[in-house]
Amino acid sequence: MRPPNLKHLHYLTVLHKEQHFLRAADKCNVSQSTLSAAIQNLEESVGQQLLEREHKAFVFTDFGEALVERSKILLQHSQDWITFAQSSGDWQTGVLKLGVIPTIAPFLFESLITSMQQSLPQIQLKLLEDTTDNLLSKLSEGELDLLILALPMKTPGCKQMVLGKDPFHLIAHKDKAADLPEHLEIEQLPENSIFLLQKEHCLTEHAVSACNLAHKAQVSSLTANSLHTLVSLVNSQMGYTFLPQMALNKGILQNSDVVAMSDDDSAFREIGLVWRMGTTRMQLFRHLAKLFAPLLPQPNDIL
Repeated sequence: MRPPNLKHLHYLTVLHKEQHFLRAADKCNVSQSTLSAAIQNLEESVGQQLLEREHKAFVFTDFGEALVERSKILLQHSQDWITFAQSSGDWQTGVLKLGVIPTIAPFLFESLITSMQQSLPQIQLKLLEDTTDNLLSKLSEGELDLLILALPMKTPGCKQMVLGKDPFHLIAHKDKAADLPEHLEIEQLPENSIFLLQKEHCLTEHAVSACNLAHKAQVSSLTANSLHTLVSLVNSQMGYTFLPQMALNKGILQNSDVVAMSDDDSAFREIGLVWRMGTTRMQLFRHLAKLFAPLLPQPNDIL
């Protein structure tokens, strides 16, 4: 059997993602007939059917599904090869595509960019802010090289490095804060009074776990899409929320009547790097870990 055409493998993975020939062809910037011919070429090459076709509909065969997963790995390795070759093996040059979640990005980007410009001026940084699920998908498909995520988080096929901790603080309007006991228990707050982000934001899951909010009657069904919206809700004296120290350090409570309660060091999220296993850029990622860790509220010692 002749070696596979990498372009055809790319078409295969895009078709699998889109589950539609026309959309996949548009994504690949080719005609639908070109895409179809490429898939048929792959089937002839491997001697097995990749798709079960019926009129205009299709489903991937079990073998096709398995081949897609192996194609993704091969395409990732080929992209790593290209990156290595373009940089002539110099880990301090090239393009770095970095993904960061929305509850970290606005509070880290400025310091992160400054640190990289000073330490790694030959690295061209491309930043993407998106949800954890979307970033992990893009990392898996080779569209991103490295992620900064809140942990713990399952990241199959990837390695993690924890950079430090980001404590949670209870946030209240200053008038409500004055009436709270010094050693507050969550159960002492009114029912439906704690606001959280929508579930696609992993900060909600981490806050629920770290602050013992699971199944609490105090958690409101009203959710927000950003930390700034949570601050607005609390500022209107509708209730309370939990915010990470990282956001407080960047002045998210400025121009409001909202204050943060002192933390007891027991409620926090971890912040870390995530990358694909088998990467050729470990030297760069370890250097970045040493750059990024000091930017966190409670950094780890990175060796």
